[in-house]
Amino acid sequence: MLLSWSTWPEIEAFLARSKTVVVPIGSNEQHGPTGLLGTDWMCPEIIAHEAAKDRDDLLIAPTFNIGMAQHHLAFPGTISLKPSTFIAAIGDWVRSLAGHGFDHIYFLNGHGGNVATIEAAFSEIYAEASWSQRRSGFSLKLKNWWDLPGVMSLANRQFPVGHGSHATPSEIAVTQHAYPHAIKAANYAPQIAPTGPIREALDFRARYPDGRMGSDPALATPEKGGELVATAARALIEDVKAFSAEAPVG
Repeated sequence: MLLSWSTWPEIEAFLARSKTVVVPIGSNEQHGPTGLLGTDWMCPEIIAHEAAKDRDDLLIAPTFNIGMAQHHLAFPGTISLKPSTFIAAIGDWVRSLAGHGFDHIYFLNGHGGNVATIEAAFSEIYAEASWSQRRSGFSLKLKNWWDLPGVMSLANRQFPVGHGSHATPSEIAVTQHAYPHAIKAANYAPQIAPTGPIREALDFRARYPDGRMGSDPALATPEKGGELVATAARALIEDVKAFSAEAPVG
C-alpha cells in the first residue's frame, strides 16, 4: 500500500490495523558514467514498492530522495542537504507521521553517506522526549537495503570481484531491473576503479575522476538486479514484521 496513492480515509483505516510505516530514503548524486543520479533513492523505493505489491499490511511513505551527499558535489547533477538541514527534515517527517498515530517508523536507506546523519536525527528526536521527561511514544529504525538478510551474500556471489563501495554493480543492477529503458554504457578505464577515503567534494573528484569507488558497474545486468530486488523485498517484509511486533517505546 502506497501512502501517496491513498486517501486520508484509507490511511485512517490503515491505522486501525497497523501503526507501522516504511520510509524509503536515499540521495540524488553521481554514480559514475553509467549510474543514474537517483540510484540511491531508487533502490530502496524499488525494493519497498516490490515488497508492498498486493499487500494491505505494509504501508510505504513517499521517498525521501535528497540526502547528505556533499562529497559528490563536484559532479554535475548532485543535490545535497547539509547535515543540519537533513536532521531537521527527518525530524519533521517523523513528527508528522507520529502525530497521526504511527508508532513504528522504519527508514529503508539507500545511501551510506546518510547513515551518520540519520542516526544523529534519531538522537535529536529522542532527546526532545528525554529533556521534557516524557516518552516519545514511537520507535525509529534505520536499515540499509544491502544489509537486509541475504542481500550481501547474494551480491558477493554475483560479483566476487569489482563490487566496490560506490557505483556498485549491485545497485546499478537494481535500477537496470526496474528501468531497463535507462541502461547506460561506457568504456571504463581502469575497469575496476580505485578506492580510498571520502572527504570533501574536490578531493573526491580528484581521487575518483569518473565517480566510481572500487567498482566495475559493467558487471551489472537486469537479471541480477531482479534477483537482488526479490531477495531484498522478501527480507524487508520479515524485518518490518519483526519491528512492528516490538512494543512501542511509550
